[in-house]
Amino acid sequence: MTIGIKDVARAAGVSPATVSRVLGNGPVSADLREKVEAAIRATGYRPNLSARRLRSQHTRTIGLVVSDIRNPFFTALSRAVEDAAYKAEMRVILCNTDENPAREAMYLRLMQEERITGLIYAPTRAGSDALEGLSFDFPVVLVDRSGPPSLHDSVVIDNPEASRTLVDHLFAGGRRRIGGLFGNTSSTAVERHRGYVAAMTALGLVPEARFVAPTVEAAAEEAARWLAGPDRPEALIASNGLILLGLYRTARSLGLDVPGDLALAGFDADVWTEIVGPGLTVIEQPVAEIGRTAMALLFERLELPEMAPRKIVLAGRLLVRGSSGTPADLTG
Repeated sequence: MTIGIKDVARAAGVSPATVSRVLGNGPVSADLREKVEAAIRATGYRPNLSARRLRSQHTRTIGLVVSDIRNPFFTALSRAVEDAAYKAEMRVILCNTDENPAREAMYLRLMQEERITGLIYAPTRAGSDALEGLSFDFPVVLVDRSGPPSLHDSVVIDNPEASRTLVDHLFAGGRRRIGGLFGNTSSTAVERHRGYVAAMTALGLVPEARFVAPTVEAAAEEAARWLAGPDRPEALIASNGLILLGLYRTARSLGLDVPGDLALAGFDADVWTEIVGPGLTVIEQPVAEIGRTAMALLFERLELPEMAPRKIVLAGRLLVRGSSGTPADLTG
């Protein structure tokens, strides 16, 4: 008899979703984790693959396609996915698209050829738009970036709310001309821009946004043009860590004091953001939790393929540092 997640859940007295979270090293209490692991041992369940996929000759391999491995966010995400895969005795094929849709399409074909068990995928904006026309013979979980609703499972943060938090924080510190520099290749940046515009409008402020390739170099070049002009903003928000680094690099090269001349804030609590200058105010994304949750969804999808797609929305956390020039007690 084949033992499945439902059998383990019944033995442990928990839901199949809880078993999946344990298998994917997701967020569960210590008591529940111990109960599920005891049930796994008692039933002899092997979390490598469902029997159905063994019969169809799928390998014990997880595909992981990210958009820019130089971005520390995706480095940390890859680590979380690999840790969960290792625990389940599975291997990972990692591919980096460099935000290039042609390269992305090539890697998706490779995943089909490799007969992977499932895919964790951070699509480009073009890749997201193309998903409705693609068919996969393995489950797909989108991370960081959304796709068409009701098509694939996904794990994202509340990007509009995170942008609103940054705008409100800068506004509370007395900033009124708050600009935003956003990446031009992902749905994530679109969502963060939407939240930024909504927050600025709600405060009676005029949004001033520009879009660039999500790289340090492109952000630095655009920031140099913007900050050297007559309408220099009082504060700038960056939609990811690489863009934030480009902003900070340009501010320093122009001799601007941060936060005296220019307040800076953005996304991603990369290590460098804590140690440069006065420290940079950022939205910290729960990147390890994103990776673990994606793997838990993938394991559950393997066992219960007919379930409706789920979108898990996690919260970011505001880390106030010196670059925004606002006392920490204003974060609430």
